[in-house]
Amino acid sequence: MSTPKDTHSYILKLVSPPSSSRSDEGHIRKILSYQIEQYFYTQLAPQLPASIPVAKCLASINKQRTDGGSTTAMILSDLAEDYPVAGEKRAALTDRQALSALDWLSNFHGFWWSRVDNLDSSELVLPPLEQVKRQTSNKSIWLNGGYTYLATRQSEYQNLIHDSDSEWSEALTQPISTHNQSIAELVAAFLAPLPSSKTPIDRYQTLIHGDVKSENLFTTTAGDQVAFYDFQYVGLGLGVCDLAKFFTCSVPLEMLVLSGDVPDVLAMHEGERELLERYWKNLKEVGEKEYKWETFVRHWEIALVDWLRFQASWGFWGNTEWLEARVRSILRDEKWREFLMDATVGA
Repeated sequence: MSTPKDTHSYILKLVSPPSSSRSDEGHIRKILSYQIEQYFYTQLAPQLPASIPVAKCLASINKQRTDGGSTTAMILSDLAEDYPVAGEKRAALTDRQALSALDWLSNFHGFWWSRVDNLDSSELVLPPLEQVKRQTSNKSIWLNGGYTYLATRQSEYQNLIHDSDSEWSEALTQPISTHNQSIAELVAAFLAPLPSSKTPIDRYQTLIHGDVKSENLFTTTAGDQVAFYDFQYVGLGLGVCDLAKFFTCSVPLEMLVLSGDVPDVLAMHEGERELLERYWKNLKEVGEKEYKWETFVRHWEIALVDWLRFQASWGFWGNTEWLEARVRSILRDEKWREFLMDATVGA
């Protein structure tokens, strides 16, 4: 009598989007994102240690179709075998799960912090409308990780400029006389990685996940370990850009503001500080690099302003009262403004 072999489940991710015009930025972004995710799973994910769990890719294809579109397929290990609890909605994320996710992020960002210089900058994928002009099949990750950065959100930004009912229209989009650019534009310039020139974030940039939220992770039953998935927007950036979305959309409010009471203007609260310090200390340890707390906090505040700009132009969700209160406080800080202005001279 033979003994049955162990069985495993796998995930087939099959994407076959229709072709589109070369001016449809949103559709091109999606098509590129599937190819970038495939590159991550086949080329980069195998480099990660077991302490930073992600799905394993067993096989993949990417084929151009005669109609101009492409078909991408991957067979991935099923994370639910070892991480059976889906993150799902923000309200379902426990404190322990949130801390485990924060630790995964600091490990991921720290691991790549000292390795991003090994990437070929000429291969990095440009914003969609720029990339399509290249007429090349080169594959890599996004030059600018995430999907909310200002260079590709001009239509939403124009809507915010003309939104007279939003307090953020004037606060973020009105040009500053000394720079002839708005706060939103200066923040975007600060955060933007460039392929062939120095930027204020060169020393600190790493690979970011690009779409950090509870819906993109699984946890163990105890909630003490997590594994993220959905790497369609992985690319260069500051780790705090991942944290800005994560804190707003997935971390329970009581972990950020221990009292649960959010005033209109809010400086960094004890809960927020504890989470940031936990991330920052582990990031430095894993990355084996120095990152002054004061600099880290400035980067964090800039990331919050940039994330609020996207939400204000697209739609608010998550811990929005906290986010808006924090940004009101940041924008009133003259030292923060000086830091941003000095860093973006000539931007």
